Parts: sequence; structure tokens; C-alpha cells
Amino acid sequence: MHLFVIALLFLKSVFAAVYTDPSKLPNCPYTYIIVGSGPGGSVLANRLSANPNDRVLLVEVGPSDTVNPNISIPFLCTTLVPSNVSWNQTTVPQTGLGGRSIPYPRGRTLGGSTSINYMIWTRGPASDLDRLAHVTGDSGWSWDSLRRTSVEVEDLLPPPDGHDTTGEINPAIHGSNGPVEISVQDTTALDSRIFNTTTQLAEFPFNEDMSSGNPLGIGWSQLSIGGGQRSSASVSYLTPALSRSNLDILVNTLVTKVVQTGTRGSLPIFRGVQFAQSASGPLFSRNATKEVILAAGAVNTPQLLMLSGIGDSAQLSQFNIRTVVNLPDVGKNMQDHALIPNAFSVNSNFTNDDIGRNTTLFQNDLAQWEAIHTGPFTQSIGVELGWLRLPKNSTIFKKVKDPSSGPQAPHYEFIFVNQFFSLADSTPTTGRFMSIFTNLVTPTSRGSITLASANPFDAPNIDPALLNSDFDIFTIREAVKAALRFVAAPAWKDYVIGPFGALAEAKTDAEIEAYARSHGANVFHPSSTALMSRKGSAHGVVNPDLRVKKTVGLRIVDASVLVRMLR
Repeated sequence: MHLFVIALLFLKSVFAAVYTDPSKLPNCPYTYIIVGSGPGGSVLANRLSANPNDRVLLVEVGPSDTVNPNISIPFLCTTLVPSNVSWNQTTVPQTGLGGRSIPYPRGRTLGGSTSINYMIWTRGPASDLDRLAHVTGDSGWSWDSLRRTSVEVEDLLPPPDGHDTTGEINPAIHGSNGPVEISVQDTTALDSRIFNTTTQLAEFPFNEDMSSGNPLGIGWSQLSIGGGQRSSASVSYLTPALSRSNLDILVNTLVTKVVQTGTRGSLPIFRGVQFAQSASGPLFSRNATKEVILAAGAVNTPQLLMLSGIGDSAQLSQFNIRTVVNLPDVGKNMQDHALIPNAFSVNSNFTNDDIGRNTTLFQNDLAQWEAIHTGPFTQSIGVELGWLRLPKNSTIFKKVKDPSSGPQAPHYEFIFVNQFFSLADSTPTTGRFMSIFTNLVTPTSRGSITLASANPFDAPNIDPALLNSDFDIFTIREAVKAALRFVAAPAWKDYVIGPFGALAEAKTDAEIEAYARSHGANVFHPSSTALMSRKGSAHGVVNPDLRVKKTVGLRIVDASVLVRMLR
């Protein structure tokens, strides 16, 4: 018995610890402190703790991703917003959406938004990364420089239904031994009609693999799903790192401030953090010997910078926050993709609408997933994707320069869904549906994250400025019209009955624009609120190595650094 107890104590001592109480953290020096466990934070927690000489602390404001079993089940991704693993916050009133305030989904759990998103996996156009390399003056951000890394991340697996994927994905450009499991979607009743349309309408060409650097066309969805389960950043990167004794993970705890711990010449050193579990609870602090790394996302990272005295001095002074580093671009330049779900009535004996209406069917499908991880619950909401451009002669280009990164980069996206989906209308209790999401990929609108108060437990003002420019509303209007043309192809003649609800009433350009404004939302993609610029540039927030300008010991590794939105 004594040997058994000693063995248990030894095993406990050599595994990473997950803490729910900040007071229980060991009083030891940390080499790195990471704020946020989304894709940036989880990857770095894994990579940095691989060095046994470094000790890493990861702080996550939300709970463990084990608290919500729906996270693992792809089909139940739509149940995660709102939920106990989402921030459940809203935007300020959006002028481009008719003055509506809309929900703003972001993950608040281990894995961040990779634990609540719809799991679509895509690399985007090569020209996006090449533009990023050009703007920052750092070739390390180019497509060619990052292509090997993107392959090493992946582990391409067969789809849950095991069908032959020849012609649906090109294995030669994907990895087979990486931490993130990916696959294509199971076959559905929509597949043949979607791809028959690509042979019937020239404006919608087929694309075998959209991760090649040229995403244009209609192709199969690639998803971060392996063995029928979500492959989140937490599952892919944190779980393997739990075998290391030099990694501590603290959950249910908000980092309230990054703390200056000294100076190097004229530059402030930020190697400390303060954190708490409530506005009225005790405040804790820890220091890093090398770096504090912010990976809190495009909303919370700029908020935390401003609360720490790093930002626009004019705004900070409004909340009596002393400016330590004047970086006016903190919280500015916010970008996001506007999403319009478009529903169509269909002539079908079965769509995924039936699963939501039939309790017995739902329970049977859930039981199948729980037993062998197959069946409808292995599917995400998106069936296939389309990446498309406006015609070269579009009238909008007479007054607006093309904002895309090049001729192989899309302006908008289709996401095909085998059920009714709307963020503005209630789900019908009868009928069967398909939906085509139209998604604005290259917005020219720019929003912001600003402080609502100096209390870190108060949500900031979130203003993505959706559909707030002439280009954006023009493009989303044309995307909706393209979706209508798509389902008018002969492949849909005996299937699509017609547009449903408000879409059916939108005939003119003005009516379609009004429809888009009344039904628009976002699609989990805020970025650019702590943007990257060339080293030595007076504008921007981080240098190309992601170190915060005019500071020592502080780095940002999340989508807030992107100069222009990458898809």
C-alpha cells in the first residue's frame, strides 16, 4: 500500500497541474506567462514547455473544456453560443446592420474559439500571406515560408463515414503526422447537386483542394475533425503537454493587468501580470523571467493593453489610466467578416432539420456518436464551401480599389448548410430547408475595441463596423444574388422550391441590401486590433517578431496582430 501511495504521488508530481484557485499556484519563478488558451496560447504552452528548463504558466479566463460535453460533438457546435464556454457579449449598435446590436461569439474556455467554432479548416490564398510579408517587411510571413509549418500542423484522416475521398482533397499538400486532426465532411444529399452546378454554371468552377494557396471555386469542406470529434487547440496542443511537470494551467481566472517590472534604458519592461476571479475578490500576481505573451484574442488583448497603460493616451486619460506607452493604434483597425444566412425551402424527405424536431431521432444519433463516433453527429454545420470574386467590371471598382490581395483571392464565400439556419428569424417547425451562408471576406469597414470602464471585469465596447462601407454592402449584395443564381442551376430544379422568408421578398438591389442589413451577423473572425507593422514604424502595435513596440518582455500572439484579415 505504501509503495502504491508513493507511486501516485510521484505520478502527480511529474504531470502538469490544472488549477482552479489562484491561491494554490506554486510560488515559483515562471519563464513565460501566457494569457489566453486559444490557438496561439495553446500552441505556445505546448512548444515552450517542451524545454524542461523553462517553466510555463497559462492563464485562461474560462473553465476547462471538459465542462461542456457538446464541445467534442461536431453537430452540436451551434449549441455553444450562448453557453458556459462563450463570452456571451454583444456589439455596440451597428449602423451597417440597421442599428442592431448583435451577439459576438468568442470562446471562453480552454482552446478558446477553436472549442466553439464550426471547425472549418482552410489556409486562405497565398497572396494574403505574401501581402503580409510585404507590408511588414519580413519574408518569414510569406506563403512559401509558412507552407511547411502549415503542413506540419496537420494529420489528415479519413472522414468518419470512411468514404473514398479521391477528388475531394489533395493529400500531397497536407500533413499526416501533425497534432491537429483534419478530414473532409461525410457525404450528404447536397453533394451531387452542388458539384453538378459547377459543371453547369461557369461562374462557379470546381476546386479540388482550397488549401493549395488558390482557394477560388467550389469544393469540399476541410474540417478540424478527427475520428468524428472536434480537434481543438486544447485537444491538439494542451492535452499532450499535460504530461509535463513544468506547465501550470490556471482556469476561471481573468488577467486584469500587465505589470511593468522595470526599465531597460528608456523602455519599460512588462514581465508581470495581475489576475483575479472576480471584481471583488483578491488580486494575485506573478512575474516571468523572460516574457509575458498575450494570446487573449482580438477583443481582450487590446482591452488588457489599455488597462495596463498601453494605448492611445487620449482614451486612457478618460478613465484615469496612466499612459505608460503611447500606442494610438491599440484597439483600432478592427475587421470582421459579415455573414448573411440565406434559407431555401427544399423538396426533400430528410434534412438535418428533422434531427432537431424529432427527439427520438436526436437521441439515437447522439447514442451512435457516443458509442462509435459515426453518424450525423460527426458533421459540422458546413457541407461544402465556395470562394468567389466579384467580376472585374463590377461598378464598385470605379470608385473603390480592389481590397483583396490579388486575383486568386476571394471577395466573398459560400458555406452550404443542410438545414435551416438564421440568426434573425425563428426556426420553422415544419418544412425542410437548406441554407447558403454568404460571407464577406475582404471588408473595407474598420471598427474598434474601446474601454467602457477601467474595470477589467466590464466588457469593452465591441464595434466591428459590419457592412459600414460602400464596398462591403455592394459585395454582400452581389454575394446574395450569386447564391440565388447558384440554386437556379438545373441541378436544383426538382429540389429547391424557392427562397424562404425575408429573402423571398427581396427582389431589387435596394431590397437585398435591406435584407442583408436586417439579417447580418458576424462569423467568429475579429482581427487587427493590435496590428503588426515594420520594425521602426511609428504606426502599429507589434513588430514582425510580435514584440509590442516600445516595450521589453511583452509579445502578442493572436489574430489581433494581423494587418489585413486573413481567412
